[in-house]
Amino acid sequence: MRYLENKDVKVLYMGTPEISAPILERLVSEGFDVVAVVTQPDREIGRKRILTPCPVKEVALKHNLAIYQPIKIRKDYEFAKNIEFDVIVTMAYGQIVPTELLNLAKVGAINLHGSLLPLYRGAAPIQRSIIEGKKEAGVTLMEMVAKMDAGDMYDKTIVPIEENDNYTSLAKKISSAAEELIAKDLLKYANKELKGLPQKEEEVTFAEKILPEHEHLDISLPAKDFLNWVKGLSEEPGGYLYLNERKLKIYQAEYVDDSVSFPVGSYIPMKKKFLLQLKDGTINLLLVQPEGKGKMEGFSYLNGAHLVEGVRLS
Repeated sequence: MRYLENKDVKVLYMGTPEISAPILERLVSEGFDVVAVVTQPDREIGRKRILTPCPVKEVALKHNLAIYQPIKIRKDYEFAKNIEFDVIVTMAYGQIVPTELLNLAKVGAINLHGSLLPLYRGAAPIQRSIIEGKKEAGVTLMEMVAKMDAGDMYDKTIVPIEENDNYTSLAKKISSAAEELIAKDLLKYANKELKGLPQKEEEVTFAEKILPEHEHLDISLPAKDFLNWVKGLSEEPGGYLYLNERKLKIYQAEYVDDSVSFPVGSYIPMKKKFLLQLKDGTINLLLVQPEGKGKMEGFSYLNGAHLVEGVRLS
């Protein structure tokens, strides 16, 4: 078999959000032949509901790549039968890819998954890593198979989770790690030089999708867990509590001390701090967003909110 070079590898790329856009950019810059891009349909964004392309589509448009946006890839993949490609590369596409489409790739189909498999298979590995207080996350290059995130592993990169990381910052780090991983390994994979390692089923954990109801922060949690939820949901979609029957999103908070002097959920007055009582200590709300307004520092919000001591958030 002829040894392939980057320019010889025909790639069908599948991805959608911001985390997956740099991978497509890197494939192009490394000289791989990206024959087409599959991404989610444009979505209405903002109050004016403006139809907006996703980040991956924006990169594809920039490089004049062929773009396909099926509503349901399971039912609409006929277009791929008319495209010649060696490898499918995916990262955060957002839909389950049917086996029939995977089988169209001459060499195979690989996925960049945002965890250290077999930990955190599923839709929200980065968020769950933070929410569950892990010290490290990562990205795994793996074979795509019918069962979700269950294929053989080809390579991994560990990404430390720093104390001040939230979902947004960690996702950027994982995206950068994924970019390096695919640049390092794709040609080897296309030339069948990578050896896959099966996942140990007894070590498998799952990262359930973040649902709208998960955005309502649990005021009964210990401070450490509460802060992990704040970080895991920030900056998108943003966790919230109710204050005077209106949502108050909390994007950033910090631990203050272990004092417990008020009922759980109470606002504690202090100059230039938005203190909140939890069951095992006090936290300071640093960055918030009142319903219908923009983000602001916690103490700036207090200047106009005129809260009284003991008012409760829930």
